[in-house]
Amino acid sequence: MKTRFVVLGAGFGGLELATLLSEALGSDAGITLIDETDAFVFGYSKLDVMFGRETPDEVRLPYADFVKPGVRFLRETITAIDPEARRVTTNKAVHEADVLVVALGADYDFDATPGLAEGGNEFYSVRGAERLREMLPSFTRGRAIVGVCGAPFKCPPAPSEAALLLHDYLSQRGLRDECQISLVMPFGSPVPPSPDTSAALLTAFAERGIEFVPERRVSSLDPARGVAVLDDGAELPYDLFLGVPKHRAPDVVLESGMAKDGYIPVDSRTLETRFADVYAVGDVATVGVPKAGVFSEGAARIVAASLIAQLQGGDQPPAYDGRGACYVEFGAGRVGRVDVDFLSGPKPTGTFQEPSGVLVAEKQQFGASRRARWFNR
Repeated sequence: MKTRFVVLGAGFGGLELATLLSEALGSDAGITLIDETDAFVFGYSKLDVMFGRETPDEVRLPYADFVKPGVRFLRETITAIDPEARRVTTNKAVHEADVLVVALGADYDFDATPGLAEGGNEFYSVRGAERLREMLPSFTRGRAIVGVCGAPFKCPPAPSEAALLLHDYLSQRGLRDECQISLVMPFGSPVPPSPDTSAALLTAFAERGIEFVPERRVSSLDPARGVAVLDDGAELPYDLFLGVPKHRAPDVVLESGMAKDGYIPVDSRTLETRFADVYAVGDVATVGVPKAGVFSEGAARIVAASLIAQLQGGDQPPAYDGRGACYVEFGAGRVGRVDVDFLSGPKPTGTFQEPSGVLVAEKQQFGASRRARWFNR
């Protein structure tokens, strides 16, 4: 009997895992990939939508185009996960698995920050980016706050990128002198594993008059007064708030009994959970790496290689090394890159490549290669 693989979530991790298993096992792969949405969007594309560089339709990659031998994609909402039985219940069916991989990402907990839903705006969802795209033209003077409401959060450089791109946006409209930009972040530096990247960002902030407020998070908003309250009780007035909501695992994961301290604990070497033949990859798991697509993809490769070795014979892959490269928008048409290593040494390290036009093209190729690999585009 062929192995029944059920993969929950079609983000970086789920797409790469399904693709690798399909490539190795062909039409008999027996893979069911489940996601409740109808399209994939790169995380960095939300900034493109917010600042009008691309339309929402242009950044959507429909799952209808994800066609691989041995893979069936189901658009269904997952309502229950039984990790002991490896059984998944959706709004349409019950799916039994021999191997279950949870790659459901992280959801946004708006209720964790009082006032955020009523008086704030977030740019971490496509809908939020679309809403801000419509609001930004009316912002002509006052203070804009890019505020992080909790850690960990997806794509750690993104708040810094938002502040720098907002500077460019206002400058192009001739409004920068009428506006202040503040960035509130719960870290002591913008990218803690890489001092060089952090130093470059802090220099960019200083050159552009962007205020960096370190080691603080936005704990609540008072929309009536136009005030962001920080976790130390300090208040910052705002006329425009660009928020990064607190993250948490999806409710269905929390209700499954798999989670601990909000996410699924795994063996960082193999991505195995405490349940037999159940793995977790990406933002839903506690691994010791950032919540970013490139790390989800790397974890999926380890799981895929392990499963293929079990089925076909051969050596198990080396332990997951927690390495990845993140591109960082510095504005003014330049992109930097930080290569980070989280697991192979005694502490995380990062190597910085200075912003350049060459890295703009490299970032574009990163997206193009995944579009071609997963969606034949």
